Amino acid sequence: MKPHFHKVPIGLAHSFAIRHDRKPNFGTLWHYHPELELHFIIKGQGIQYIGETVSGFSDGDLILLGENLPHSWRCSQEYFQGNPDVQAEAVVLHFSPNCLGKNFLELPEAQPIPILFEKAKKGLKISGETKEKISRLLDALLEAAQLDRLIYLLQILNILAESQDIETISPGYSFSHLHNLSEMERLEKIYSYVMEHFRENITLVQMASIANLSVTSFCRYFKKMTNKSFFEFLIEVRISNVCRRILEDRLPLETISSEYGFQNVSSFYRHFKKVTGMTPHVYKKSIATGLKITRRSKAVQLHHR
Repeated sequence: MKPHFHKVPIGLAHSFAIRHDRKPNFGTLWHYHPELELHFIIKGQGIQYIGETVSGFSDGDLILLGENLPHSWRCSQEYFQGNPDVQAEAVVLHFSPNCLGKNFLELPEAQPIPILFEKAKKGLKISGETKEKISRLLDALLEAAQLDRLIYLLQILNILAESQDIETISPGYSFSHLHNLSEMERLEKIYSYVMEHFRENITLVQMASIANLSVTSFCRYFKKMTNKSFFEFLIEVRISNVCRRILEDRLPLETISSEYGFQNVSSFYRHFKKVTGMTPHVYKKSIATGLKITRRSKAVQLHHR
């Protein structure tokens, strides 16, 4: 499935666009556009497709996407059930590289900004103090008018260009990969099924049928495309959802683990530590005491044919 070209609506009275979205979900359209996009997720969880990388997203994520970088945010299944109490919310800023004038990026003082734009072509995840500053500026930009809009945009770009709180999302991606994305439709079917049924006993026979492959071919295909086995991926999805569940309630870990597809406690503890780098009890204690936790990356790198 090739990504769709998306025309970003920017009014004639403005040089760039910003909006505050509140809706049931973020849709499923895999798309790209020539504008850069700064996407701040206020509420929402699910799987994001950025370039050649598939990974989880959650409340508070801040992402900068470069021009023509294909992307999609697919919310978890509960966001598609029509429940008015389950809503996705985000602030989205779109701007072209030349929105401040064709000669602006050639100014000596502006030199860090085109470097930032080049890095953003592979997707950037922003964290730490930088994320806090940018989120406040986005709130101000939503209410700003006239020249203040440009001032806030410049402040945002300046902070991002100087920040060290930035991680590349899809380091191996280039726009030339677009013609190799025909496998994305098959992968999206696989991921969508897992997101909906990960609590159940999913078999390789089921997944092979969904992918329209034999079991042997499916295992080889999934390993080739993601650099991990299907069951490694399934366990990561389950553990990620267990972590979120731990934040939401105080049920015993054994109860939560059984609800999320783990057959026994010892297996759950072993997989939890492998994925997160800590035991479930240490994780739960860290949450309770407010300690900062750094979890291992869940990114799934796609390997093109």
